[in-house]
Amino acid sequence: MKKHNKTYIERNGYNKFGVLLLMMSIFLFSSCEKKLEPSVYSQLSQNNFFNTASDAKAAVTSMYSGMLMGNTYEAGWGGSNNGWLIQSSMETDETICSWGWPGWKRMNDLQFSIDDGVIVGIYTAMMPFISQITIDISKIQDIAMDTKLKNQYIAELRALRAHYSQILYNFYGPVPIRLDPVAAADPTATPIPRPSHDTMVQYIENDYKAAAAVLPNSFTGSDYGRFSKSACLVGLMKLYMKEHRWSDAVTIGEQIKSSGFSLISDYSKNFSYDNKGGNSEIILAIPCNANATRSYNNWLANVLPSAPAYVDPSGMNLQEWGGYKMPWTTYDKFETNDKRLSVLFRRYAVDAAGTLFDAKTGGTINGTYYASFIGAIPKKYGVDPTSTTSYMGTDIVVWRYADVELLLAEALNEVNHAPTADAYSLINDVRTRAGVTNYNSGSLDYTSFKSKIMDERLFELWCEGQRREDMIRWGTFVSYAASQGSAFATANDTLYPLPQKVITETNGIVKQNPGY
Repeated sequence: MKKHNKTYIERNGYNKFGVLLLMMSIFLFSSCEKKLEPSVYSQLSQNNFFNTASDAKAAVTSMYSGMLMGNTYEAGWGGSNNGWLIQSSMETDETICSWGWPGWKRMNDLQFSIDDGVIVGIYTAMMPFISQITIDISKIQDIAMDTKLKNQYIAELRALRAHYSQILYNFYGPVPIRLDPVAAADPTATPIPRPSHDTMVQYIENDYKAAAAVLPNSFTGSDYGRFSKSACLVGLMKLYMKEHRWSDAVTIGEQIKSSGFSLISDYSKNFSYDNKGGNSEIILAIPCNANATRSYNNWLANVLPSAPAYVDPSGMNLQEWGGYKMPWTTYDKFETNDKRLSVLFRRYAVDAAGTLFDAKTGGTINGTYYASFIGAIPKKYGVDPTSTTSYMGTDIVVWRYADVELLLAEALNEVNHAPTADAYSLINDVRTRAGVTNYNSGSLDYTSFKSKIMDERLFELWCEGQRREDMIRWGTFVSYAASQGSAFATANDTLYPLPQKVITETNGIVKQNPGY
Protein backbone atom coordinates (compact mmCIF):
# COMPACT_ATOMS: atom_id res chain seq x y z
CA MET A 1 0.00 0.00 0.00
CA LYS A 2 1.45 3.29 -1.06
CA LYS A 3 1.19 6.24 1.28
CA HIS A 4 2.41 9.67 0.28
CA ASN A 5 1.81 13.14 1.60
CA LYS A 6 2.42 16.35 -0.33
CA THR A 7 2.53 19.48 1.80
CA TYR A 8 2.60 23.18 0.96
CA ILE A 9 4.30 25.99 2.85
CA GLU A 10 1.59 27.95 4.59
CA ARG A 11 1.21 30.58 7.26
CA ASN A 12 -2.06 30.93 9.11
CA GLY A 13 -3.78 29.04 6.35
CA TYR A 14 -2.69 31.12 3.36
CA ASN A 15 -0.24 30.21 0.65
CA LYS A 16 3.15 31.88 1.02
CA PHE A 17 3.69 31.63 -2.70
CA GLY A 18 0.46 33.42 -3.65
CA VAL A 19 -0.07 33.19 -7.36
CA LEU A 20 3.06 31.05 -7.74
CA LEU A 21 1.06 28.06 -6.50
CA LEU A 22 -0.67 28.17 -9.84
CA MET A 23 2.70 28.19 -11.59
CA MET A 24 3.86 25.01 -9.90
CA SER A 25 3.66 21.84 -11.91
CA ILE A 26 0.25 20.86 -10.60
CA PHE A 27 -1.19 18.05 -12.65
CA LEU A 28 -4.76 18.99 -12.94
CA PHE A 29 -8.21 17.57 -12.92
CA SER A 30 -7.78 16.06 -16.36
CA SER A 31 -9.48 13.99 -18.99
CA CYS A 32 -8.59 14.02 -22.66
CA GLU A 33 -12.11 13.20 -23.70
CA LYS A 34 -13.49 15.97 -21.44
CA LYS A 35 -10.98 18.62 -22.55
CA LEU A 36 -9.97 19.29 -18.96
CA GLU A 37 -6.36 18.47 -19.59
CA PRO A 38 -3.34 18.97 -17.35
CA SER A 39 -1.49 22.25 -17.72
CA VAL A 40 1.96 23.14 -16.45
CA TYR A 41 2.74 26.71 -15.44
CA SER A 42 6.34 26.32 -14.34
CA GLN A 43 7.58 28.23 -17.41
CA LEU A 44 5.25 31.19 -16.91
CA SER A 45 5.92 34.32 -14.94
CA GLN A 46 3.48 36.28 -12.84
CA ASN A 47 3.61 39.13 -15.34
CA ASN A 48 2.45 37.28 -18.45
CA PHE A 49 -0.37 35.32 -16.84
CA PHE A 50 -3.97 36.40 -16.19
CA ASN A 51 -4.22 38.44 -19.36
CA THR A 52 -6.64 36.41 -21.50
CA ALA A 53 -9.77 34.29 -21.30
CA SER A 54 -7.58 31.23 -21.85
CA ASP A 55 -5.54 32.21 -18.80
CA ALA A 56 -8.74 32.48 -16.78
CA LYS A 57 -9.95 29.07 -17.91
CA ALA A 58 -6.60 27.49 -17.09
CA ALA A 59 -6.63 29.07 -13.64
CA VAL A 60 -10.13 27.79 -12.91
CA THR A 61 -9.37 24.32 -14.19
CA SER A 62 -6.28 24.26 -11.96
CA MET A 63 -8.39 24.64 -8.88
CA TYR A 64 -10.44 21.54 -9.73
CA SER A 65 -7.32 19.53 -8.91
CA GLY A 66 -8.22 20.23 -5.29
CA MET A 67 -11.02 17.66 -5.62
CA LEU A 68 -8.22 15.09 -5.43
CA MET A 69 -6.09 17.27 -3.09
CA GLY A 70 -3.67 18.36 -5.81
CA ASN A 71 -0.47 16.36 -5.67
CA THR A 72 -1.44 14.37 -2.58
CA TYR A 73 -1.51 10.68 -3.47
CA GLU A 74 -5.00 9.53 -4.57
CA ALA A 75 -6.56 11.80 -1.95
CA GLY A 76 -9.63 13.99 -1.56
CA TRP A 77 -12.47 12.14 -3.25
CA GLY A 78 -9.90 9.52 -4.30
CA GLY A 79 -9.22 6.14 -2.73
CA SER A 80 -6.25 6.65 -0.41
CA ASN A 81 -6.14 7.20 3.34
CA ASN A 82 -4.81 10.73 2.73
CA GLY A 83 -8.22 12.01 1.67
CA TRP A 84 -11.59 12.78 3.17
CA LEU A 85 -13.53 10.02 1.42
CA ILE A 86 -11.62 7.16 3.04
CA GLN A 87 -11.27 8.89 6.38
CA SER A 88 -15.02 9.55 6.35
CA SER A 89 -15.57 5.84 5.86
CA MET A 90 -12.87 4.33 8.09
CA GLU A 91 -14.02 6.33 11.11
CA THR A 92 -17.54 4.88 10.92
CA ASP A 93 -19.33 1.55 10.63
CA GLU A 94 -18.66 1.42 6.86
CA THR A 95 -15.13 0.08 6.53
CA ILE A 96 -12.10 -1.41 8.22
CA CYS A 97 -8.74 -2.33 6.69
CA SER A 98 -6.79 -5.57 6.31
CA TRP A 99 -3.41 -3.84 6.03
CA GLY A 100 -1.18 -3.80 9.09
CA TRP A 101 -0.34 -0.10 9.25
CA PRO A 102 -1.50 1.03 12.73
CA GLY A 103 -2.95 4.25 11.31
CA TRP A 104 -5.98 2.32 10.09
CA LYS A 105 -6.80 1.21 13.64
CA ARG A 106 -6.25 4.75 14.88
CA MET A 107 -8.90 5.95 12.44
CA ASN A 108 -11.31 3.21 13.58
CA ASP A 109 -10.70 4.24 17.21
CA LEU A 110 -10.85 8.01 16.57
CA GLN A 111 -7.33 8.23 17.98
CA PHE A 112 -6.33 11.51 16.36
CA SER A 113 -3.00 13.27 16.84
CA ILE A 114 -1.36 16.53 15.76
CA ASP A 115 1.62 14.39 14.72
CA ASP A 116 -0.38 12.29 12.26
CA GLY A 117 0.25 13.65 8.76
CA VAL A 118 -2.82 11.89 7.40
CA ILE A 119 -5.10 13.56 9.93
CA VAL A 120 -3.70 17.10 9.57
CA GLY A 121 -2.88 16.66 5.88
CA ILE A 122 -6.30 17.69 4.60
CA TYR A 123 -5.85 21.10 6.23
CA THR A 124 -2.28 21.44 4.96
CA ALA A 125 -3.24 20.59 1.38
CA MET A 126 -6.52 22.47 1.09
CA MET A 127 -5.88 25.84 2.73
CA PRO A 128 -3.56 26.94 -0.11
CA PHE A 129 -6.26 26.07 -2.65
CA ILE A 130 -8.72 28.34 -0.84
CA SER A 131 -6.24 31.20 -0.78
CA GLN A 132 -5.31 30.69 -4.43
CA ILE A 133 -8.97 30.76 -5.42
CA THR A 134 -9.36 34.11 -3.66
CA ILE A 135 -6.36 35.44 -5.59
CA ASP A 136 -7.64 34.01 -8.88
CA ILE A 137 -11.07 35.61 -8.47
CA SER A 138 -9.43 39.01 -8.11
CA LYS A 139 -7.15 38.47 -11.10
CA ILE A 140 -9.92 37.22 -13.39
CA GLN A 141 -12.07 40.23 -12.57
CA ASP A 142 -9.44 42.42 -14.25
CA ILE A 143 -9.29 40.43 -17.53
CA ALA A 144 -10.96 41.94 -20.59
CA MET A 145 -13.12 39.04 -21.81
CA ASP A 146 -16.69 37.96 -22.42
CA THR A 147 -18.66 39.06 -19.36
CA LYS A 148 -20.89 35.98 -19.18
CA LEU A 149 -17.92 33.63 -19.34
CA LYS A 150 -16.01 35.71 -16.79
CA ASN A 151 -18.96 35.51 -14.40
CA GLN A 152 -19.15 31.75 -14.91
CA TYR A 153 -15.48 31.29 -14.10
CA ILE A 154 -15.74 33.42 -10.97
CA ALA A 155 -18.85 31.51 -9.93
CA GLU A 156 -17.07 28.17 -10.40
CA LEU A 157 -14.22 29.42 -8.23
CA ARG A 158 -16.63 30.54 -5.53
CA ALA A 159 -18.32 27.13 -5.65
CA LEU A 160 -14.96 25.40 -5.27
CA ARG A 161 -13.98 27.72 -2.43
CA ALA A 162 -17.25 26.90 -0.68
CA HIS A 163 -16.72 23.18 -1.20
CA TYR A 164 -13.14 23.16 0.04
CA SER A 165 -14.03 25.42 2.97
CA GLN A 166 -16.92 23.13 3.85
CA ILE A 167 -14.64 20.11 3.89
CA LEU A 168 -12.24 21.88 6.24
CA TYR A 169 -15.15 23.05 8.40
CA ASN A 170 -16.45 19.50 8.63
CA PHE A 171 -13.11 18.12 9.80
CA TYR A 172 -11.56 21.01 11.74
CA GLY A 173 -14.34 23.47 12.55
CA PRO A 174 -13.96 27.16 11.64
CA VAL A 175 -10.61 27.85 9.98
CA PRO A 176 -8.87 31.19 9.27
CA ILE A 177 -9.52 31.50 5.57
CA ARG A 178 -8.62 34.78 3.88
CA LEU A 179 -11.15 36.42 1.57
CA ASP A 180 -8.97 39.47 0.92
CA PRO A 181 -6.84 38.70 -2.19
CA VAL A 182 -4.11 41.15 -1.19
CA ALA A 183 -3.63 39.55 2.21
CA ALA A 184 -3.97 36.06 0.73
CA ALA A 185 -1.01 36.76 -1.57
CA ASP A 186 1.12 38.47 1.08
CA PRO A 187 3.38 36.12 3.09
CA THR A 188 4.02 38.94 5.61
CA ALA A 189 0.35 39.64 6.30
CA THR A 190 -0.64 39.73 9.97
CA PRO A 191 -2.04 36.38 11.14
CA ILE A 192 -5.79 36.24 11.67
CA PRO A 193 -7.69 34.20 14.25
CA ARG A 194 -10.24 31.54 13.47
CA PRO A 195 -13.68 32.99 12.67
CA SER A 196 -16.72 32.28 14.79
CA HIS A 197 -18.90 29.31 13.97
CA ASP A 198 -21.62 31.55 12.49
CA THR A 199 -19.13 33.53 10.42
CA MET A 200 -17.61 30.37 8.93
CA VAL A 201 -21.02 29.06 8.00
CA GLN A 202 -21.87 32.41 6.43
CA TYR A 203 -18.69 32.34 4.31
CA ILE A 204 -19.64 28.96 2.87
CA GLU A 205 -23.29 29.85 2.44
CA ASN A 206 -22.52 33.12 0.66
CA ASP A 207 -20.18 31.46 -1.83
CA TYR A 208 -22.60 28.67 -2.67
CA LYS A 209 -25.51 31.08 -3.11
CA ALA A 210 -23.53 33.51 -5.26
CA ALA A 211 -22.28 30.68 -7.47
CA ALA A 212 -25.72 29.07 -7.77
CA ALA A 213 -27.20 32.37 -8.96
CA VAL A 214 -24.87 32.37 -11.99
CA LEU A 215 -24.09 28.79 -12.96
CA PRO A 216 -26.20 26.58 -15.27
CA ASN A 217 -28.27 23.81 -13.73
CA SER A 218 -25.77 21.25 -15.04
CA PHE A 219 -22.73 20.96 -17.27
CA THR A 220 -22.53 18.51 -20.15
CA GLY A 221 -20.15 17.61 -22.94
CA SER A 222 -16.64 18.98 -22.63
CA ASP A 223 -17.61 20.90 -19.47
CA TYR A 224 -18.98 17.86 -17.64
CA GLY A 225 -17.48 17.64 -14.15
CA ARG A 226 -17.52 21.36 -13.45
CA PHE A 227 -19.46 22.76 -10.50
CA SER A 228 -23.04 23.53 -11.53
CA LYS A 229 -25.94 25.27 -9.85
CA SER A 230 -27.33 21.90 -8.77
CA ALA A 231 -24.01 20.91 -7.22
CA CYS A 232 -23.95 24.21 -5.32
CA LEU A 233 -27.43 23.49 -4.00
CA VAL A 234 -26.38 20.02 -2.82
CA GLY A 235 -23.43 21.53 -0.96
CA LEU A 236 -25.73 24.14 0.57
CA MET A 237 -28.26 21.48 1.59
CA LYS A 238 -25.52 19.46 3.28
CA LEU A 239 -24.40 22.58 5.14
CA TYR A 240 -27.94 23.17 6.39
CA MET A 241 -28.29 19.54 7.44
CA LYS A 242 -25.06 19.79 9.44
CA GLU A 243 -26.36 22.92 11.16
CA HIS A 244 -29.77 21.29 11.80
CA ARG A 245 -31.42 24.04 9.78
CA TRP A 246 -34.09 21.61 8.70
CA SER A 247 -36.52 24.05 7.08
CA ASP A 248 -33.73 25.57 4.98
CA ALA A 249 -32.64 22.07 3.97
CA VAL A 250 -36.19 21.24 2.88
CA THR A 251 -36.38 24.41 0.78
CA ILE A 252 -33.14 23.61 -1.03
CA GLY A 253 -33.99 19.92 -1.34
CA GLU A 254 -37.30 20.75 -3.01
CA GLN A 255 -35.47 23.04 -5.41
CA ILE A 256 -33.09 20.23 -6.40
CA LYS A 257 -36.03 17.83 -6.65
CA SER A 258 -37.61 20.07 -9.29
CA SER A 259 -34.41 20.32 -11.33
CA GLY A 260 -34.96 17.22 -13.44
CA PHE A 261 -32.83 14.62 -11.66
CA SER A 262 -34.02 11.07 -11.14
CA LEU A 263 -32.67 7.68 -10.14
CA ILE A 264 -31.40 5.49 -12.95
CA SER A 265 -32.80 1.95 -13.04
CA ASP A 266 -29.55 0.11 -12.25
CA TYR A 267 -27.71 1.23 -9.10
CA SER A 268 -24.39 -0.24 -10.21
CA LYS A 269 -24.35 1.76 -13.46
CA ASN A 270 -23.63 4.91 -11.44
CA PHE A 271 -20.20 3.43 -10.74
CA SER A 272 -19.44 1.72 -14.02
CA TYR A 273 -17.50 3.01 -16.98
CA ASP A 274 -20.93 3.74 -18.48
CA ASN A 275 -21.25 6.72 -16.14
CA LYS A 276 -18.80 8.79 -18.19
CA GLY A 277 -20.49 12.00 -19.20
CA GLY A 278 -23.09 11.64 -16.48
CA ASN A 279 -26.66 10.43 -16.22
CA SER A 280 -29.93 11.64 -14.70
CA GLU A 281 -28.78 10.76 -11.18
CA ILE A 282 -25.22 12.05 -10.95
CA ILE A 283 -25.07 15.69 -9.83
CA LEU A 284 -21.31 16.05 -9.47
CA ALA A 285 -18.51 13.72 -10.56
CA ILE A 286 -14.78 13.82 -11.17
CA PRO A 287 -13.97 12.83 -14.77
CA CYS A 288 -11.18 10.27 -14.64
CA ASN A 289 -8.63 9.14 -17.19
CA ALA A 290 -6.68 5.90 -16.87
CA ASN A 291 -3.68 7.54 -18.53
CA ALA A 292 -3.65 10.71 -16.43
CA THR A 293 -0.96 11.48 -13.88
CA ARG A 294 -3.38 12.19 -11.05
CA SER A 295 -7.04 12.07 -12.04
CA TYR A 296 -7.52 8.34 -12.35
CA ASN A 297 -9.73 6.02 -10.31
CA ASN A 298 -7.74 3.44 -8.34
CA TRP A 299 -10.53 2.21 -6.07
CA LEU A 300 -10.44 -1.38 -7.29
CA ALA A 301 -6.78 -1.89 -6.41
CA ASN A 302 -7.53 -0.91 -2.81
CA VAL A 303 -10.42 -3.33 -2.35
CA LEU A 304 -10.05 -6.38 -4.60
CA PRO A 305 -8.63 -9.46 -2.82
CA SER A 306 -5.53 -11.28 -3.98
CA ALA A 307 -5.63 -14.44 -1.87
CA PRO A 308 -7.55 -16.10 -3.35
CA ALA A 309 -7.44 -13.65 -6.22
CA TYR A 310 -10.61 -12.07 -7.57
CA VAL A 311 -11.17 -12.82 -11.26
CA ASP A 312 -13.22 -10.22 -13.07
CA PRO A 313 -15.79 -11.41 -15.65
CA SER A 314 -14.19 -9.02 -18.15
CA GLY A 315 -11.01 -11.08 -18.08
CA MET A 316 -8.90 -8.04 -17.24
CA ASN A 317 -5.78 -8.54 -15.14
CA LEU A 318 -6.44 -6.19 -12.21
CA GLN A 319 -4.25 -4.82 -9.45
CA GLU A 320 -5.45 -6.40 -6.17
CA TRP A 321 -4.17 -5.08 -2.82
CA GLY A 322 -7.12 -6.37 -0.79
CA GLY A 323 -7.25 -3.67 1.87
CA TYR A 324 -10.67 -2.14 2.50
CA LYS A 325 -13.50 -4.28 3.86
CA MET A 326 -16.99 -3.67 5.21
CA PRO A 327 -17.37 -5.25 8.68
CA TRP A 328 -19.63 -8.29 8.66
CA THR A 329 -21.82 -6.72 11.35
CA THR A 330 -22.55 -3.89 8.92
CA TYR A 331 -22.89 -6.12 5.86
CA ASP A 332 -25.38 -8.30 7.70
CA LYS A 333 -27.78 -5.35 8.02
CA PHE A 334 -28.56 -5.57 4.28
CA GLU A 335 -31.55 -7.60 3.16
CA THR A 336 -30.32 -10.63 1.24
CA ASN A 337 -32.21 -9.60 -1.90
CA ASP A 338 -30.88 -6.02 -1.92
CA LYS A 339 -29.62 -5.29 -5.44
CA ARG A 340 -26.95 -3.00 -4.05
CA LEU A 341 -25.13 -6.14 -2.91
CA SER A 342 -24.25 -6.74 -6.57
CA VAL A 343 -21.17 -4.55 -6.00
CA LEU A 344 -20.62 -5.48 -2.34
CA PHE A 345 -19.29 -9.03 -2.26
CA ARG A 346 -19.51 -11.81 0.28
CA ARG A 347 -18.79 -14.35 -2.43
CA TYR A 348 -16.67 -13.70 -5.51
CA ALA A 349 -15.31 -15.55 -8.53
CA VAL A 350 -11.77 -16.91 -8.34
CA ASP A 351 -11.52 -18.34 -11.85
CA ALA A 352 -12.97 -17.92 -15.33
CA ALA A 353 -15.40 -20.76 -14.67
CA GLY A 354 -17.05 -18.73 -11.93
CA THR A 355 -15.95 -20.79 -8.92
CA LEU A 356 -16.95 -18.82 -5.84
CA PHE A 357 -15.03 -18.19 -2.65
CA ASP A 358 -17.03 -17.29 0.47
CA ALA A 359 -15.15 -14.46 2.18
CA LYS A 360 -17.23 -14.81 5.35
CA THR A 361 -16.69 -18.50 6.02
CA GLY A 362 -13.39 -19.10 4.22
CA GLY A 363 -12.77 -22.30 2.30
CA THR A 364 -10.55 -24.38 0.06
CA ILE A 365 -9.69 -23.44 -3.51
CA ASN A 366 -7.65 -25.91 -5.59
CA GLY A 367 -6.41 -27.66 -2.47
CA THR A 368 -5.37 -24.48 -0.64
CA TYR A 369 -7.32 -23.35 2.40
CA TYR A 370 -8.00 -19.63 2.77
CA ALA A 371 -9.20 -18.13 6.05
CA SER A 372 -12.28 -15.95 6.26
CA PHE A 373 -11.95 -12.20 5.72
CA ILE A 374 -12.64 -9.49 8.29
CA GLY A 375 -15.45 -8.19 6.13
CA ALA A 376 -17.16 -7.99 2.77
CA ILE A 377 -15.50 -6.58 -0.34
CA PRO A 378 -16.78 -3.07 -1.22
CA LYS A 379 -16.06 -3.29 -4.94
CA LYS A 380 -18.44 -0.44 -5.84
CA TYR A 381 -16.66 0.75 -9.02
CA GLY A 382 -16.46 -1.16 -12.27
CA VAL A 383 -13.50 -1.73 -14.52
CA ASP A 384 -12.47 0.56 -17.35
CA PRO A 385 -12.43 -1.64 -20.47
CA THR A 386 -10.04 0.79 -22.18
CA SER A 387 -7.40 0.72 -19.43
CA THR A 388 -4.09 -1.07 -19.89
CA THR A 389 -2.91 -0.40 -16.31
CA SER A 390 -4.31 -0.78 -12.79
CA TYR A 391 -5.65 2.78 -13.09
CA MET A 392 -9.24 3.20 -14.23
CA GLY A 393 -10.99 5.96 -16.12
CA THR A 394 -14.31 5.25 -14.40
CA ASP A 395 -15.54 8.62 -13.15
CA ILE A 396 -15.59 9.19 -9.38
CA VAL A 397 -19.07 10.04 -8.12
CA VAL A 398 -19.16 12.93 -5.67
CA TRP A 399 -22.90 13.57 -5.25
CA ARG A 400 -25.98 11.75 -6.53
CA TYR A 401 -29.71 12.46 -6.49
CA ALA A 402 -30.32 9.43 -4.23
CA ASP A 403 -28.33 11.26 -1.57
CA VAL A 404 -30.58 14.30 -1.94
CA GLU A 405 -33.75 12.20 -1.72
CA LEU A 406 -32.68 10.65 1.56
CA LEU A 407 -31.52 13.99 3.00
CA LEU A 408 -34.84 15.57 2.05
CA ALA A 409 -36.78 12.69 3.62
CA GLU A 410 -34.75 13.13 6.81
CA ALA A 411 -35.27 16.90 6.87
CA LEU A 412 -39.03 16.54 6.33
CA ASN A 413 -39.19 14.13 9.25
CA GLU A 414 -37.30 16.63 11.41
CA VAL A 415 -39.41 19.64 10.41
CA ASN A 416 -42.71 17.87 11.08
CA HIS A 417 -41.40 15.60 13.85
CA ALA A 418 -43.01 12.81 11.89
CA PRO A 419 -42.57 11.45 8.37
CA THR A 420 -44.77 13.07 5.75
CA ALA A 421 -46.19 11.36 2.67
CA ASP A 422 -43.38 12.96 0.65
CA ALA A 423 -40.78 11.60 3.07
CA TYR A 424 -42.11 8.06 2.55
CA SER A 425 -42.15 8.58 -1.21
CA LEU A 426 -38.52 9.68 -1.22
CA ILE A 427 -37.13 6.80 0.82
CA ASN A 428 -39.30 4.32 -1.07
CA ASP A 429 -37.98 5.59 -4.40
CA VAL A 430 -34.52 4.51 -3.29
CA ARG A 431 -35.75 1.21 -1.85
CA THR A 432 -37.79 0.34 -4.95
CA ARG A 433 -34.69 0.47 -7.13
CA ALA A 434 -32.86 -1.68 -4.59
CA GLY A 435 -35.59 -4.31 -4.85
CA VAL A 436 -36.46 -4.23 -1.14
CA THR A 437 -39.82 -3.77 0.54
CA ASN A 438 -41.25 -0.27 0.74
CA TYR A 439 -42.46 1.32 3.98
CA ASN A 440 -46.19 1.89 4.29
CA SER A 441 -47.17 5.50 4.79
CA GLY A 442 -48.16 6.09 8.41
CA SER A 443 -46.44 2.95 9.69
CA LEU A 444 -43.49 4.73 11.32
CA ASP A 445 -43.20 7.46 13.93
CA TYR A 446 -40.51 10.14 14.06
CA THR A 447 -37.91 8.01 15.84
CA SER A 448 -38.40 4.82 13.84
CA PHE A 449 -38.39 6.72 10.51
CA LYS A 450 -35.16 8.45 11.47
CA SER A 451 -33.66 5.05 12.27
CA LYS A 452 -34.71 3.75 8.85
CA ILE A 453 -33.12 6.78 7.17
CA MET A 454 -29.89 6.14 9.06
CA ASP A 455 -29.81 2.59 7.76
CA GLU A 456 -30.89 3.50 4.24
CA ARG A 457 -28.12 6.04 3.86
CA LEU A 458 -25.67 3.28 4.77
CA PHE A 459 -27.17 0.83 2.28
CA GLU A 460 -27.26 3.38 -0.52
CA LEU A 461 -24.18 5.56 -0.01
CA TRP A 462 -21.51 3.29 1.46
CA CYS A 463 -17.97 4.36 0.53
CA GLU A 464 -19.14 7.62 -1.05
CA GLY A 465 -17.72 9.87 1.69
CA GLN A 466 -21.00 10.70 3.44
CA ARG A 467 -21.06 8.48 6.54
CA ARG A 468 -18.87 10.50 8.91
CA GLU A 469 -20.94 13.66 8.62
CA ASP A 470 -24.14 11.63 8.80
CA MET A 471 -23.13 10.00 12.08
CA ILE A 472 -21.91 13.30 13.55
CA ARG A 473 -25.26 14.87 12.64
CA TRP A 474 -27.11 12.00 14.33
CA GLY A 475 -24.88 12.00 17.41
CA THR A 476 -23.71 8.42 16.84
CA PHE A 477 -20.16 9.05 15.63
CA VAL A 478 -18.32 8.87 18.96
CA SER A 479 -20.66 6.36 20.57
CA TYR A 480 -20.16 3.91 17.70
CA ALA A 481 -16.37 3.95 18.11
CA ALA A 482 -16.79 3.45 21.85
CA SER A 483 -19.15 0.52 21.24
CA GLN A 484 -16.44 -1.12 19.14
CA GLY A 485 -13.99 -0.99 22.03
CA SER A 486 -12.19 2.31 21.44
CA ALA A 487 -10.56 3.63 24.59
CA PHE A 488 -9.85 6.96 22.87
CA ALA A 489 -13.23 8.14 21.58
CA THR A 490 -14.41 11.39 23.20
CA ALA A 491 -16.75 14.21 22.27
CA ASN A 492 -13.71 16.18 21.01
CA ASP A 493 -13.21 13.68 18.19
CA THR A 494 -15.87 15.19 15.97
CA LEU A 495 -13.06 17.61 15.02
CA TYR A 496 -9.48 16.93 13.98
CA PRO A 497 -6.51 18.86 15.40
CA LEU A 498 -5.05 21.68 13.33
CA PRO A 499 -1.40 21.24 12.31
CA GLN A 500 0.81 22.35 15.19
CA LYS A 501 2.88 24.60 12.91
CA VAL A 502 -0.23 26.74 12.31
CA ILE A 503 -0.52 27.35 16.05
CA THR A 504 3.22 27.94 16.44
CA GLU A 505 3.73 30.21 13.42
CA THR A 506 0.86 32.48 14.44
CA ASN A 507 2.14 32.75 18.02
CA GLY A 508 -1.10 31.27 19.28
CA ILE A 509 -3.39 33.67 17.43
CA VAL A 510 -4.90 30.59 15.83
CA LYS A 511 -6.18 28.38 18.65
CA GLN A 512 -6.04 24.60 18.66
CA ASN A 513 -9.20 22.51 18.88
CA PRO A 514 -10.12 21.22 22.37
CA GLY A 515 -8.47 18.01 23.46
CA TYR A 516 -5.25 18.35 21.46
